[in-house]
Amino acid sequence: MQPLTTAPAAEPTPAPAPTPADTYAPVAKGDKHIWGIYILLCFISVIELYSASSQEVRDAGLGVYGTIVRHVMFLLIGFGIVYFLQRTHYRKIARCIIPFAVVSVVLMIATICCGTIVNGARRSIHLGFFSLYPSEMLKLSAATIVSLVMVHSKLRDSGGVSNRGVIVAASVILLYGALLAPQGLTNTLLLMCISFSMMVVGGMSVRKILTVLLIYGACFGCYVIYKQLRKSDKPDTEMVVEEKVDRTNEWGRRISDFLGSGVPKYEQPITSDNRQEMLGYIAQAHGGVIGVGPGNSRETSRLPLAFTDYIYSIIVEEIGLVGGIFVLILYLWLLARASAIASQCVRALPAQLVIGMALTIVFQALFHICIVTGVIPVSGQPLPLISKGGTSIIITSVAFGIMLSVSRFAARTSAKRKEMKLEEESLPEQLRTENPSQL
Repeated sequence: MQPLTTAPAAEPTPAPAPTPADTYAPVAKGDKHIWGIYILLCFISVIELYSASSQEVRDAGLGVYGTIVRHVMFLLIGFGIVYFLQRTHYRKIARCIIPFAVVSVVLMIATICCGTIVNGARRSIHLGFFSLYPSEMLKLSAATIVSLVMVHSKLRDSGGVSNRGVIVAASVILLYGALLAPQGLTNTLLLMCISFSMMVVGGMSVRKILTVLLIYGACFGCYVIYKQLRKSDKPDTEMVVEEKVDRTNEWGRRISDFLGSGVPKYEQPITSDNRQEMLGYIAQAHGGVIGVGPGNSRETSRLPLAFTDYIYSIIVEEIGLVGGIFVLILYLWLLARASAIASQCVRALPAQLVIGMALTIVFQALFHICIVTGVIPVSGQPLPLISKGGTSIIITSVAFGIMLSVSRFAARTSAKRKEMKLEEESLPEQLRTENPSQL
């Protein structure tokens, strides 16, 4: 009888070595300053929008709490987006930049062709309970696209961004500017300010920036000449219809009104053309230094679009000059904090993303405040995260989420060599450019 033999135990199969993407953990917690600014802006938004929406409540018949409930719902959705993105590595977000740009352009073209007319231009796509404004998406997309161009190894040379990179960046901004032009001059100028600032941060030479500026100016001049020639070739009846969806003539009127005739604003009569502007000034004057208190606004029942384009007037009226300066400081604080994070990033991609998102939010806030206070000509521009508007809140929340993602996952100059190496290996080879502005 043969003795029983025990088969040798099979050696356990070793587990596959984890890839850098699997092992890359947050190097820090989400930046407390950015979180604090986000929460404070949401808090101010709820209080001031409730005060500023009395006219909408009266006209729409939504009930006393209908508007604020809808606004809070969008803020909660935005908070969910921020929380999700701040837990997502920025390299995954970078993969979505091109698809997001394509979707934004397609939606913008659809809006131009068959969108809903709002304030004299096709601005939105109505989706039942929600109106989508693709122009907000284009602003965010422009900042992210320029971020990619500034760091992509194939678009850079020994002197920084190559001529090819300049052409790509300028072409994207020109395309976006052409899509935004029918809605008004402000969005086009905002887009250019964001792109120029990012080009400076990205290390583009002054000569190349001036070249891009001249190209933009030439294209804008050609567009204005084209519109004037088209106007002269059309009969008046056709021009009346076209002006409802084209804001070119409105630009000239608003700039002319801004330059004025030498008569002080307080001596000018209130007309149908300047009613919103004048009531906004009255609201700010009524607020004084410390304001009349939250909920005690007098002009909110008279001021058109007090809950969107002129909400800063209601803020100043209710919490005064002190409150208005505080809100301004919050946005400037956000830019300062993003700049501090960007200067400490080892890689250029997270630095460009965090500063691009901050510039998108802060420039829009500055444009809104300058318009309301009379520094620049009147135009429509929401105050990020405070004004009513679902698309604006969601896009602003995406920008905050990207900044927090960078603050959590981007290796800093003070990080260990292992963390820097791991970050480099986790990024695509063409996006491993070192940050030229790191301190």
